[in-house]
Amino acid sequence: MRNRSVITFLLILAFCGGSASAQHQVIARDANGLQDLQNICAGLLGELPLCTVVESVGDPQGQVYVVAPGLISDVNQLLQFLLGFLVPNGGDAELDQVLQLTSSTSWTAPPSLYDTTPCNYYGTSVWHGYVSQPAVGIIEILRTQNSFGISGSGIVAVIDTGVDPTHPVLQGVLLSGYDFTRNQKRGSELKDLSEPGDVDHDASPAQVNQSTMAVVNGNGITTLSQPQYKAFGHGTMVTGIVHLVAPTAQILPLKAFRADGTGNLSDVLRAIYYAVRKGARVLNMSFDVSTYSLELDKANQNAARRGAVSVASVGNDGQAVMVYPAGLKNVMGSASTTNNDTISSFSNYGQPPVWVGAPGEGIVTTYPFGTYAAGWGTSFSAPFVTGTVALLRSINTNLDQSSASQAVAHAKYISSELGYGRVDVYQAADAWCEASNCKRP
Repeated sequence: MRNRSVITFLLILAFCGGSASAQHQVIARDANGLQDLQNICAGLLGELPLCTVVESVGDPQGQVYVVAPGLISDVNQLLQFLLGFLVPNGGDAELDQVLQLTSSTSWTAPPSLYDTTPCNYYGTSVWHGYVSQPAVGIIEILRTQNSFGISGSGIVAVIDTGVDPTHPVLQGVLLSGYDFTRNQKRGSELKDLSEPGDVDHDASPAQVNQSTMAVVNGNGITTLSQPQYKAFGHGTMVTGIVHLVAPTAQILPLKAFRADGTGNLSDVLRAIYYAVRKGARVLNMSFDVSTYSLELDKANQNAARRGAVSVASVGNDGQAVMVYPAGLKNVMGSASTTNNDTISSFSNYGQPPVWVGAPGEGIVTTYPFGTYAAGWGTSFSAPFVTGTVALLRSINTNLDQSSASQAVAHAKYISSELGYGRVDVYQAADAWCEASNCKRP
């Protein structure tokens, strides 16, 4: 039986506590499992539950759940209440934070965005500007593919806003994925367009960022300038960069973020555990949060134990600050560099969280509706590193977080602000080939 003083305290909270919105929840780890957590939430108040266990995040132990307020209506008071019961038994609890996709300012559209000449890229027709843009030569993507005879293998999970599953460049490598924001199959971001009139058309090329989306296509520009769509297309853009580096790797789109760029930490946790269960051995996370999360750390530790390699962006605040998941031990953090091999003015820096840097300015990549866009930010640097890891798996699939990190560390050193330097795909492949005793073509 629960202590009477605890019940009295809860009744006070019920009548004096503040109200909580539906998205204010707690992530709770109960070492004794679901039934114990449900009993804690039920309390001794009959039909008025103190809290409600909403869903599991999918951890292998079956200990971590999302808990919503009930009679304890204030989420911070609910957190303290759960900690009081869980911590003594080896559990824990934390707020279900709202995360934000990494965004940045944009500049003038790069020349590559105007190079629409079609060319063949691993059996798919793409724009020449996509495969010949400066970043491709800077980090030596094509040279590495040709020299080692590799093009990527395995499954890469992209935890983001989803993807356009109809994009002709990506269709051949996309798996179905999952939408955690709606709890349904298929990680498509097209469902975020609620009204046919949401899309406006113009006639001239322009740049793209997370504040005003502008995309060049064969018929003009598609612009999504409303605040609720400020990150629409982000996932398709990130996916296109992974595909550019590792064109034959399969991609698992996991939608944990909404079109406005926000997402719940619990959905990110669910996506990480789901990715590992579905066989993904590379994870791209182009988002960051300044607050450490024990459960985010545990989820990435689990991924590393299962042989998965995690990559994350380090944020666009232009500061030497610690962010997560990039700052976690089992994650490679990527900063942004210019085409002149200097750190981008907007990029965060310092090790940790930076492991390496990668080009992140004016990157031409895929965008919904079969189009292309240019993006600026560490969001678009991280997938270059992610794609590199998928490419290394073509040499030897016995690649884990440690060996991948060591290989990627063979980079072009620039300064301590960029960790081991700007990623060099050829050097990374050469290092992993030597470590694996591989035979060159």
